[in-house]
Amino acid sequence: MRDKLKRAGRRTRYRLRKQVVEPVFGQIKQARGFRQFLLRGIEKVKAEWALICTAHNLTKLARAA
Repeated sequence: MRDKLKRAGRRTRYRLRKQVVEPVFGQIKQARGFRQFLLRGIEKVKAEWALICTAHNLTKLARAA
């Protein structure tokens, strides 16, 4: 990993992961306890993920209000 980060531009790109998406996945996994999908099939998984994201966003909105 150190070798990869030494290359030009890799370190800054890796830092962006913390700002953009990674915290959301961590919050969903830790706070919501979501570790695996319960359904099978891509359409069902997409629907399940949409429900999880909706619940996460509604929780954030309720806390902000």
